[in-house]
Amino acid sequence: MAGGVRVQEVRCRGCANCIKTCPTEAMRVFTGCVHIISDLCIDCGECIRKCREKAIILNEDEWELLRSQKKLVLIADPCFYVQIGSYESPSLVKEALESDGMEDVLEYEAMAFDVAAYAIARSIESEKVERLPLISTYCPAVIRLIQINFPELTGRLVPVESPLESSVALWRDATERKDDITLIAPCPAKMTLVRNPVGRELSTIAYTVSVRRVVHDILAGSPKVSGEVLHKTNDRWLKWSITGGESRHVASFSHRPLRTVAVSGLRNTMDLLTELELGRLGGVDYVECRACDLGCIGGVGTHESRFLSRLRIDDMKMDWSISEEEMARIISWYEKGIWQLEQAIEPKQRLPLSSDLSEAMAKLKDMNAIYAELPHIDCGSCGRPSCRAMAEDIVRGKGEMTDCIFKLRERILDLSKEISNLSGRVPHAFGS
Repeated sequence: MAGGVRVQEVRCRGCANCIKTCPTEAMRVFTGCVHIISDLCIDCGECIRKCREKAIILNEDEWELLRSQKKLVLIADPCFYVQIGSYESPSLVKEALESDGMEDVLEYEAMAFDVAAYAIARSIESEKVERLPLISTYCPAVIRLIQINFPELTGRLVPVESPLESSVALWRDATERKDDITLIAPCPAKMTLVRNPVGRELSTIAYTVSVRRVVHDILAGSPKVSGEVLHKTNDRWLKWSITGGESRHVASFSHRPLRTVAVSGLRNTMDLLTELELGRLGGVDYVECRACDLGCIGGVGTHESRFLSRLRIDDMKMDWSISEEEMARIISWYEKGIWQLEQAIEPKQRLPLSSDLSEAMAKLKDMNAIYAELPHIDCGSCGRPSCRAMAEDIVRGKGEMTDCIFKLRERILDLSKEISNLSGRVPHAFGS
């Protein structure tokens, strides 16, 4: 199953620096190369950040091939529009793309984000107090993290589709066009949104490339723009690319004050979800989590410093007031249901030890016994992220006890003692 992360085996040295950064223990080092367990990978991109050899990279589609197509229709994550300092507004970025023979769906995207924020506000207000807070579904990495590590929280995920998917549905409905759409994504999680979506069978988007790749292409071409705002759209949806931006947008549609918590970064996200799982977030209406530091502007596939991007967004003057005309259009699209997830998001069971319950229980007992004999220091020298992961691999038949360097030393010591004892014995001479 193709995800947003790919390993270049020729460049991997098997150093195991990456395996301990994975929050779901989806990485192993065997035969001198790292391998990814796709069923456990959440495509957060932390392994890409950690790899010194650049052996782990984004699994994006070939940009040059896409550019060669006669018609190239793009949809971009909000953070894309704040990546180039010389194009200070989304309208100018759109003009730069159009001057280079490309087309984006900017105006429909702005509307889709409004509809999503409106739908989230309605979901919060209609939910029972004991079922709050609801959790954002905008970050695919967070969704998958919850499915694997916090399965009890899946019921709190707000049933609202990613506005990136909704944008395409809205565009197709309004224009009746069926062109393939290419997503400009800041991270592997958004790329997986296209290849292996959660909450729907198939994505409405066909291809995906990184923000960095497209920005480099724009900068290399230096397209001329007029400097005039030719496509007037609201800019409030750009706030979704930074921590707290989504919550602010949702609050603008709420009929009552909302208490929201917004965090970014995997560690903070996992801490917050743990607090929520333990029932320590009473009185909170909505939780917004982003796997990347500072939000989507911190994705591994972006071009510019996340700090500069944050400054640029903070300097933008956002109009949070919704006109009557805008509200009428938002409600119209809301009533059409483009914002709804096609499927409920279910917990994702970790790889079972066996399909047979009695056999699985026996293997679990064996795993605990093996784990008890291991040193419990999680050094990673065996190519696994933890001693427990190694015990599990051994039970699955994918490892030996001597894969642990400490158990190997013990075995070597035992063998040396045995050899020493044997060498001290003098065999009886034949015929004596």
